[in-house]
Amino acid sequence: MPGKLADCASRDPAECELFIVEGNSAGGNAKQARDSRYQAILPLRGVTINVERSRLDKVLDNEEIMALITALGAGIAPNGENGENSDAESTSKFELDKLRYHRIIIMADADIDGSHISALLLTFFFRYMQPLLHKGYVYVAQPPLFRIKAKGETYYALDEDELDELQKSLGGRDVTVNRFKGLSEMDADDLADTTMDPENRVLRQVTVEQAEEADKVISTLLGDDVLRRRAFLVEHAKVAHDLDLWA
Repeated sequence: MPGKLADCASRDPAECELFIVEGNSAGGNAKQARDSRYQAILPLRGVTINVERSRLDKVLDNEEIMALITALGAGIAPNGENGENSDAESTSKFELDKLRYHRIIIMADADIDGSHISALLLTFFFRYMQPLLHKGYVYVAQPPLFRIKAKGETYYALDEDELDELQKSLGGRDVTVNRFKGLSEMDADDLADTTMDPENRVLRQVTVEQAEEADKVISTLLGDDVLRRRAFLVEHAKVAHDLDLWA
Protein backbone atom coordinates (compact mmCIF):
# COMPACT_ATOMS: atom_id res chain seq x y z
CA MET A 1 0.00 0.00 0.00
CA PRO A 2 1.12 3.61 -0.59
CA GLY A 3 3.11 5.08 2.31
CA LYS A 4 0.74 8.05 2.57
CA LEU A 5 -2.33 5.81 2.97
CA ALA A 6 -3.68 5.51 6.51
CA ASP A 7 -5.58 2.27 6.03
CA CYS A 8 -8.47 0.98 8.11
CA ALA A 9 -8.50 -2.17 10.21
CA SER A 10 -11.44 -3.85 8.49
CA ARG A 11 -10.88 -5.98 5.41
CA ASP A 12 -14.56 -6.13 4.47
CA PRO A 13 -14.94 -3.87 1.38
CA ALA A 14 -18.67 -3.51 2.00
CA GLU A 15 -18.07 -1.54 5.20
CA CYS A 16 -14.79 0.19 4.30
CA GLU A 17 -14.55 3.84 3.26
CA LEU A 18 -11.67 5.63 1.56
CA PHE A 19 -11.50 9.40 1.96
CA ILE A 20 -9.49 11.06 -0.80
CA VAL A 21 -8.46 14.28 0.94
CA GLU A 22 -7.18 17.46 -0.69
CA GLY A 23 -3.81 18.36 0.86
CA ASN A 24 -1.46 16.77 3.37
CA SER A 25 -2.45 19.16 6.16
CA ALA A 26 -6.15 18.34 5.87
CA GLY A 27 -5.19 14.69 5.49
CA GLY A 28 -3.46 14.82 8.87
CA ASN A 29 -6.58 16.23 10.55
CA ALA A 30 -8.75 13.64 8.81
CA LYS A 31 -6.56 10.84 10.15
CA GLN A 32 -7.22 12.11 13.68
CA ALA A 33 -10.96 12.50 12.99
CA ARG A 34 -11.62 9.11 11.41
CA ASP A 35 -12.92 5.88 12.83
CA SER A 36 -9.86 3.77 12.02
CA ARG A 37 -11.91 0.58 12.18
CA TYR A 38 -13.47 1.20 8.76
CA GLN A 39 -12.31 4.62 7.48
CA ALA A 40 -9.08 5.00 5.49
CA ILE A 41 -7.43 8.30 4.51
CA LEU A 42 -5.45 9.03 1.35
CA PRO A 43 -4.19 12.64 1.14
CA LEU A 44 -3.39 13.95 -2.33
CA ARG A 45 -0.87 16.73 -2.84
CA GLY A 46 -1.71 19.55 -5.23
CA VAL A 47 -4.00 19.53 -8.24
CA THR A 48 -4.67 16.09 -9.72
CA ILE A 49 -3.25 15.42 -13.18
CA ASN A 50 -5.60 16.31 -16.03
CA VAL A 51 -6.15 12.90 -17.61
CA GLU A 52 -7.96 14.61 -20.50
CA ARG A 53 -4.64 15.94 -21.83
CA SER A 54 -2.34 13.13 -20.72
CA ARG A 55 -1.35 9.87 -22.35
CA LEU A 56 -1.86 6.68 -20.37
CA ASP A 57 1.86 6.36 -19.66
CA LYS A 58 1.89 9.90 -18.20
CA VAL A 59 -1.16 9.13 -16.07
CA LEU A 60 0.48 5.99 -14.70
CA ASP A 61 3.69 7.92 -14.07
CA ASN A 62 1.85 10.34 -11.76
CA GLU A 63 2.63 9.61 -8.11
CA GLU A 64 -0.75 10.73 -6.76
CA ILE A 65 -2.76 8.74 -9.33
CA MET A 66 -0.66 5.63 -8.76
CA ALA A 67 -1.19 5.94 -5.00
CA LEU A 68 -4.95 6.05 -5.63
CA ILE A 69 -4.93 3.08 -8.02
CA THR A 70 -2.83 1.03 -5.60
CA ALA A 71 -5.01 1.92 -2.61
CA LEU A 72 -8.21 0.89 -4.40
CA GLY A 73 -6.63 -2.36 -5.56
CA ALA A 74 -8.84 -3.00 -8.60
CA GLY A 75 -6.65 -1.79 -11.45
CA ILE A 76 -7.90 0.40 -14.32
CA ALA A 77 -9.82 0.04 -17.57
CA PRO A 78 -8.65 2.92 -19.76
CA ASN A 79 -11.43 2.57 -22.34
CA GLY A 80 -14.46 2.13 -20.13
CA GLU A 81 -16.15 -0.36 -17.88
CA ASN A 82 -15.49 -3.64 -19.68
CA GLY A 83 -11.73 -3.68 -19.15
CA GLU A 84 -10.95 -3.71 -22.87
CA ASN A 85 -8.15 -1.46 -24.06
CA SER A 86 -7.31 -0.65 -27.65
CA ASP A 87 -3.79 0.39 -26.65
CA ALA A 88 -1.71 -2.65 -27.55
CA GLU A 89 1.06 -1.56 -25.17
CA SER A 90 -1.21 -1.80 -22.11
CA THR A 91 -2.73 -4.87 -20.50
CA SER A 92 -4.59 -2.96 -17.78
CA LYS A 93 -8.01 -4.11 -16.69
CA PHE A 94 -10.43 -3.29 -13.91
CA GLU A 95 -11.34 -6.09 -11.49
CA LEU A 96 -14.27 -4.98 -9.34
CA ASP A 97 -14.03 -8.02 -7.06
CA LYS A 98 -10.60 -6.81 -5.90
CA LEU A 99 -11.84 -3.35 -4.88
CA ARG A 100 -10.89 -2.68 -1.26
CA TYR A 101 -13.50 0.00 -0.44
CA HIS A 102 -17.15 0.23 -1.45
CA ARG A 103 -17.47 3.87 -0.44
CA ILE A 104 -14.94 6.22 -2.06
CA ILE A 105 -15.36 9.78 -0.80
CA ILE A 106 -13.76 12.83 -2.41
CA MET A 107 -13.17 15.40 0.34
CA ALA A 108 -11.99 18.73 -1.05
CA ASP A 109 -12.23 22.37 -0.01
CA ALA A 110 -15.66 23.99 -0.32
CA ASP A 111 -14.47 26.49 -2.93
CA ILE A 112 -13.78 26.71 -6.67
CA ASP A 113 -10.35 25.05 -6.31
CA GLY A 114 -11.95 22.16 -4.44
CA SER A 115 -14.58 21.83 -7.17
CA HIS A 116 -11.79 21.78 -9.76
CA ILE A 117 -9.97 18.97 -7.96
CA SER A 118 -13.21 17.01 -7.52
CA ALA A 119 -14.01 17.38 -11.23
CA LEU A 120 -10.53 16.16 -12.20
CA LEU A 121 -10.90 13.11 -9.95
CA LEU A 122 -14.34 12.36 -11.37
CA THR A 123 -12.92 12.62 -14.88
CA PHE A 124 -10.27 10.09 -13.88
CA PHE A 125 -12.91 7.71 -12.47
CA PHE A 126 -15.10 8.16 -15.56
CA ARG A 127 -12.22 7.47 -17.94
CA TYR A 128 -10.41 4.71 -16.04
CA MET A 129 -12.68 3.22 -13.33
CA GLN A 130 -16.19 3.59 -14.68
CA PRO A 131 -17.56 0.50 -12.83
CA LEU A 132 -17.22 2.47 -9.58
CA LEU A 133 -19.78 4.94 -10.89
CA HIS A 134 -22.16 2.29 -12.18
CA LYS A 135 -22.10 0.65 -8.75
CA GLY A 136 -22.66 3.94 -6.92
CA TYR A 137 -19.43 3.68 -4.94
CA VAL A 138 -18.22 7.27 -5.48
CA TYR A 139 -19.30 10.20 -3.30
CA VAL A 140 -18.40 13.86 -2.82
CA ALA A 141 -18.31 15.08 0.78
CA GLN A 142 -19.90 18.44 1.57
CA PRO A 143 -17.83 20.15 4.27
CA PRO A 144 -19.41 23.24 5.84
CA LEU A 145 -18.31 26.74 4.93
CA PHE A 146 -19.15 28.25 8.30
CA ARG A 147 -18.81 27.48 12.00
CA ILE A 148 -21.17 29.43 14.25
CA LYS A 149 -20.85 29.76 18.00
CA ALA A 150 -23.70 31.09 20.09
CA LYS A 151 -23.72 31.05 23.92
CA GLY A 152 -21.52 27.97 24.24
CA GLU A 153 -23.16 26.02 21.44
CA THR A 154 -21.49 25.23 18.10
CA TYR A 155 -23.36 25.06 14.80
CA TYR A 156 -22.28 24.58 11.18
CA ALA A 157 -23.65 25.84 7.87
CA LEU A 158 -22.93 24.34 4.45
CA ASP A 159 -23.39 27.62 2.58
CA GLU A 160 -24.53 31.22 2.94
CA ASP A 161 -28.23 30.38 2.57
CA GLU A 162 -28.01 27.90 5.43
CA LEU A 163 -26.03 30.45 7.45
CA ASP A 164 -28.77 33.06 6.98
CA GLU A 165 -31.45 30.62 8.12
CA LEU A 166 -29.40 29.60 11.14
CA GLN A 167 -28.76 33.20 12.18
CA LYS A 168 -32.47 33.94 11.94
CA SER A 169 -33.29 30.95 14.14
CA LEU A 170 -30.73 32.04 16.73
CA GLY A 171 -32.42 35.42 17.00
CA GLY A 172 -30.65 37.99 19.14
CA ARG A 173 -28.20 35.59 20.77
CA ASP A 174 -24.52 36.52 20.85
CA VAL A 175 -23.28 34.94 17.61
CA THR A 176 -19.72 34.50 16.29
CA VAL A 177 -19.28 33.31 12.69
CA ASN A 178 -16.07 31.84 11.28
CA ARG A 179 -15.69 31.03 7.59
CA PHE A 180 -13.43 28.10 6.76
CA LYS A 181 -10.95 28.91 3.99
CA GLY A 182 -10.35 25.22 3.45
CA LEU A 183 -10.25 21.78 5.02
CA SER A 184 -6.89 22.56 6.63
CA GLU A 185 -8.61 25.18 8.82
CA MET A 186 -10.97 22.55 10.23
CA ASP A 187 -9.61 20.69 13.22
CA ALA A 188 -10.20 17.00 13.83
CA ASP A 189 -13.36 17.66 15.85
CA ASP A 190 -14.81 19.84 13.08
CA LEU A 191 -14.13 17.18 10.45
CA ALA A 192 -15.45 14.35 12.59
CA ASP A 193 -18.63 16.20 13.53
CA THR A 194 -19.52 17.56 10.10
CA THR A 195 -17.88 15.61 7.29
CA MET A 196 -16.88 12.13 8.46
CA ASP A 197 -19.39 10.97 11.07
CA PRO A 198 -22.13 9.00 9.23
CA GLU A 199 -24.69 10.40 11.66
CA ASN A 200 -24.04 14.04 10.70
CA ARG A 201 -22.17 14.25 7.40
CA VAL A 202 -23.57 15.24 4.02
CA LEU A 203 -22.47 13.08 1.08
CA ARG A 204 -23.55 13.35 -2.51
CA GLN A 205 -23.50 10.09 -4.43
CA VAL A 206 -22.09 10.60 -7.92
CA THR A 207 -24.03 9.16 -10.85
CA VAL A 208 -22.54 8.15 -14.18
CA GLU A 209 -24.33 11.12 -15.78
CA GLN A 210 -22.78 13.59 -13.33
CA ALA A 211 -19.31 12.14 -13.88
CA GLU A 212 -19.87 12.29 -17.63
CA GLU A 213 -20.85 15.94 -17.31
CA ALA A 214 -17.70 16.63 -15.27
CA ASP A 215 -15.70 14.87 -17.98
CA LYS A 216 -17.30 17.07 -20.66
CA VAL A 217 -16.58 20.27 -18.73
CA ILE A 218 -12.97 19.25 -18.09
CA SER A 219 -12.61 18.25 -21.75
CA THR A 220 -13.95 21.62 -22.84
CA LEU A 221 -12.05 23.80 -20.39
CA LEU A 222 -8.76 21.89 -20.24
CA GLY A 223 -8.66 20.08 -23.58
CA ASP A 224 -6.80 21.09 -26.74
CA ASP A 225 -9.77 22.58 -28.62
CA VAL A 226 -9.26 26.33 -28.13
CA LEU A 227 -12.31 27.38 -30.15
CA ARG A 228 -14.58 25.04 -28.19
CA ARG A 229 -13.22 26.39 -24.90
CA ARG A 230 -13.69 29.99 -26.00
CA ALA A 231 -17.28 29.33 -27.09
CA PHE A 232 -18.05 27.69 -23.74
CA LEU A 233 -16.61 30.60 -21.76
CA VAL A 234 -18.51 33.16 -23.82
CA GLU A 235 -21.77 31.24 -23.46
CA HIS A 236 -21.41 30.67 -19.71
CA ALA A 237 -19.53 33.80 -18.65
CA LYS A 238 -22.42 35.19 -16.61
CA VAL A 239 -22.97 31.98 -14.65
CA ALA A 240 -19.43 30.57 -14.49
CA HIS A 241 -18.94 31.63 -10.88
CA ASP A 242 -22.02 29.67 -9.86
CA LEU A 243 -21.19 26.50 -11.81
CA ASP A 244 -22.03 23.46 -9.66
CA LEU A 245 -21.18 20.07 -11.09
CA TRP A 246 -22.99 18.24 -8.28
CA ALA A 247 -26.39 19.91 -8.55
